[in-house]
Amino acid sequence: MTRRHATLRTSLGDLLVVGGDEGLAGLYFPGHWHPPAADSIGTEVDARGDELFGRLGTELDEYLAGRRIRFDLPLAPAGDDFQHAVWAMLREIPYGSTVTYGELAVRLGDRNLARRVGGAVGRNPISILVPCHRVVGADGSLTGYAGGLDRKRRLLELEGAEVVAQRQLF
Repeated sequence: MTRRHATLRTSLGDLLVVGGDEGLAGLYFPGHWHPPAADSIGTEVDARGDELFGRLGTELDEYLAGRRIRFDLPLAPAGDDFQHAVWAMLREIPYGSTVTYGELAVRLGDRNLARRVGGAVGRNPISILVPCHRVVGADGSLTGYAGGLDRKRRLLELEGAEVVAQRQLF
């Protein structure tokens, strides 16, 4: 896959986006926990002149303005089979909803996989579009997020997630 990257300016900050022939491979916040290796992101392009990154910019703008709840871009994240299984489950979490790591582990057939699920969620290379921000702690707390807890809260507030709305009452 021929890789390329660009920077997208958003209300959440500048995002490093990485893509290839098969689709979007990464979307990273500044200070991301698991950024891509510099030699893995390909050549830099102008996001406005790139079809994939241009569409991504439009869809992100619509999402962040509250006018989009689903993304329609081809995704091509690199990961192992377990990570892909977890990331597929993340894409099934409805807009404005949250689940716990334990719930995802149960869906995989073993509640004891919760920590491993957490590792896969934390290594999700396509933030926002693969909505790892919708995964919360067992008690509903906002646990780690590669883009920072402030961004996680903002995304959940944007979506009107119940867990965030409840916390604002007290």
